[in-house]
Amino acid sequence: MKNLSLLGSTGSIGVNVLNIARQFPDRFRVCGLAAGRNVKLLSDQVVEFRPRLISVIDEFHAEELYRMLPAEFKDRVRCGNDGTEAVAAMTEADMTVCAVVGAAGLLPTIAAIEAGKDIGLANKETLVVAGRIVMEKVREHGIRLLPIDSEHSAIFQALEAGRREDVSRLILTASGGPFLRTSAADLKNVTRDDALSHPNWSMGPKITIDSATLMNKGLEVIEARWLFDMEPGSINVTVHPQSIVHSLVEYQDGSVLAQLGIPDMKIPISYALAYPERIPLGLKSLNLWQCSDLEFYEPDYNRFPALRLAFEALASGGVSTAVLNAANEEAVAAFLDLRISFPDIPAIVEQTMARVSGGSDLKLAELLEADSEARAFAQSLIQHGSF
Repeated sequence: MKNLSLLGSTGSIGVNVLNIARQFPDRFRVCGLAAGRNVKLLSDQVVEFRPRLISVIDEFHAEELYRMLPAEFKDRVRCGNDGTEAVAAMTEADMTVCAVVGAAGLLPTIAAIEAGKDIGLANKETLVVAGRIVMEKVREHGIRLLPIDSEHSAIFQALEAGRREDVSRLILTASGGPFLRTSAADLKNVTRDDALSHPNWSMGPKITIDSATLMNKGLEVIEARWLFDMEPGSINVTVHPQSIVHSLVEYQDGSVLAQLGIPDMKIPISYALAYPERIPLGLKSLNLWQCSDLEFYEPDYNRFPALRLAFEALASGGVSTAVLNAANEEAVAAFLDLRISFPDIPAIVEQTMARVSGGSDLKLAELLEADSEARAFAQSLIQHGSF
């Protein structure tokens, strides 16, 4: 029996983690749940899974949750950053799954690592903001950090077939999102609903917008650099609209190993939870006879500058990737609130990157300061419409 502490339990990844725990009650027990504002769903999860510790985003939502819960759970409720970190590092947990959206996942993940918990990571921003620091802590505490993102899980699986020193490059696949064949001129007219209509995956709004701009793939490139200890020049992106090949690893002898499967997040989630075992999920098999038209394209960096910006931030080093991520989070939130247009997202990120710089990726305080400064500058740009 593996005890799980789950951060982000009401999001799409968190719900799928609980689906797997429900499907395999003899293998997984949920001992901690942390969520944001969806207290109705969280209260249902608490009653079903009976965790020892629960946390929500703030005191207001904690009070709302408190009123919903049966009396036996009321003394288990925490809130805020302290509450999330308490759930992340709780004594009973064997593994902490971080499915929090955005940079908010960084400090709880560090707390879990320092408490000696294995990590199931579905929060790429943790490594985008502080990859060097986080991976040093992983090595220091001797824990396992297992990727849950489908692309990084695919690479992790393909790396099992060879020696790390023989790897030539990593190839991350991108679906291209809903605007793969949309002209630059038409991107100016993209609506919120258009951008939220992903052709292959069902995800939360933030990551869906990131997929539409290709920023999500840029963040994944940065994550892969730290997760697999690869130089930036050894990580490539290819657009693959069908989302059947989830990513590839090329070895120095020319062999290219790919992981294929239907686009269902329960596959990479279950692999991380049960590693090194594979468990029968009861999903439909991949029908190879229906995969005769697999396509691969080079990304268009002119129509999708967010991907270019991510590569530039990674090459710049220091706090650049933290700045990139912070500005993007603010810009995506503004787009979802209908305050800016779709092409404004990368424009805001680029201007923020040009303005906020300096600092070391060896110091967490400097990374957090850069994050804060980048958010303030991006918010100013959004408020004044000066981008």
